[in-house]
Amino acid sequence: MSSRRNFYVKPHREEYPRFYRRLWSSVKRLLNWIGYERLPEFAKVALSVAQSAGHVSMQSGAYPIPADGCGVMSVMSANLWHDWPRFKDLEKRLEAFAALAESERTDLLLLQEVARIPSFHADEWLAERLKMAYVYSRANGSQRLGFEEGLGVYSRFPLKRLPYIRQMGQAHNPFSRRLALGVEVDTPCGEIMAFSTHLGLARKQNAKQLRELHGWVGDVSAGRSAVIAGDFNAPEHTHQIRHVRSTWLDTFREIHTHGHAPTYEIRWPWGGVFISHRLDYIFLQPGKPSWQVVEVRHLDAPDGSHSDHRAVLARLAPSHFMPQVDQ
Repeated sequence: MSSRRNFYVKPHREEYPRFYRRLWSSVKRLLNWIGYERLPEFAKVALSVAQSAGHVSMQSGAYPIPADGCGVMSVMSANLWHDWPRFKDLEKRLEAFAALAESERTDLLLLQEVARIPSFHADEWLAERLKMAYVYSRANGSQRLGFEEGLGVYSRFPLKRLPYIRQMGQAHNPFSRRLALGVEVDTPCGEIMAFSTHLGLARKQNAKQLRELHGWVGDVSAGRSAVIAGDFNAPEHTHQIRHVRSTWLDTFREIHTHGHAPTYEIRWPWGGVFISHRLDYIFLQPGKPSWQVVEVRHLDAPDGSHSDHRAVLARLAPSHFMPQVDQ
């Protein structure tokens, strides 16, 4: 087992507009002149929240590394719902999710809203509970405030090299970030890229972020196969989802071509459904080695709700190895 490391990876991101680059440069010069320790507490807190994404925890080796041969790979994506500031049943919900991942024999987890509070780091807890290699990157919040949340990629197989991080849109807003976290996974069938992402709510900004993500994944993966999964906050009828489906396989629709399949719902107090959308996806970017979709399902933890989103499970297999799956 490789040891856990903490380090910084400079995120890829759109260039700041010139005005903001000059403003931030002036602010940094002022802070250097004043001295950080002489700042009032509220200013220190604000700076800790505004601190750039890219502070990473990584454990590149699994607990033990499995000796399985090349075959079906199970991928699960889940928004774990940090529920700030209540954190209602956080540990209980994470245990329910871990049990779900185990029951489905998941090889690769792509997670959003992975929470850290002073008494509990969900990223570390899951790695130890599931005996997986992992990488976590903070997106928003600050441990100085007592809460932060970010993205995680967990794997039964070794993770290679340093992770890739993309900060999308809102480059001028230092207090709100939307990220994608990618890493190379060394599977028995060959290397595959794995990306977890959580996109914004505003329609126009969401579309811009997804365009950025689509181009960036293509550049980083450089012809390799890639799994891109997460909470995209965009229903499947939107233009941006239709656009990425022109080059990425929507794994769920590869198997289930018709029918409403929500992963997120809001209900009225009397029980009726108010909002019902499919927001969570696992996409497959074709490349080398070639993979095909075997099975896809939307899941809830059987032992109690793990989140306000359903998880997505996709089973993938190398193109030369297509097993029969019981329906």
